[in-house]
Amino acid sequence: MSAILTVLAAADGSAVVEEHLDHAANLEGLEEEQHGEHVEPVAFGFIGPFAWVSLAMLVFISILLWKGVPKLIAGGLDKKIAEIKSQLDEAKKLRGEAEALRNEYADKIANAEKDAAAMLEHARHEADAIVAKAEVDSKAMVERRKKMAEDKIAGAERAAIDELRQKAARASATAAAAIIAEKHDAGADSSLVDRTISAL
Repeated sequence: MSAILTVLAAADGSAVVEEHLDHAANLEGLEEEQHGEHVEPVAFGFIGPFAWVSLAMLVFISILLWKGVPKLIAGGLDKKIAEIKSQLDEAKKLRGEAEALRNEYADKIANAEKDAAAMLEHARHEADAIVAKAEVDSKAMVERRKKMAEDKIAGAERAAIDELRQKAARASATAAAAIIAEKHDAGADSSLVDRTISAL
């Protein structure tokens, strides 16, 4: 019985129950001090200590029920359960958001790796295209320079040949004039003039 009173005292903290506990402890102490038989005190000739404790418990429990303590305890427990459930729901929500964020960043990393690979491949293609164009351009430039050099050489050759021809023509004319001057006299000139006139 004292264990039940102790539990109720711990649950409610009622002064009445504590007083009954102290009284019960005092009675137990008195019983231990007495070595012989003792007479239990009774009230009204038939109400003993056990009946008083039972009556006090009945009154205490009635007061608790009248004040609605079980409902308050149940309400407090329900409120606590609701808070815990809310916290669990919030934790589940946060976990879902964290997993979604993790998946999003994993997708971003995968896309970034794909983009980097694509950019690298594009850069390689552009570099190959630039090298190929540079090779084609350099070959075309070499061909143009070669043709220009050949044209310059051919022009120089033609100019040299023309100059040689002019020099040869002048030399031939000079030599012919000298030969004619030596071989023709005034009589040859007059006969030449006569032949020209007669031809006309």
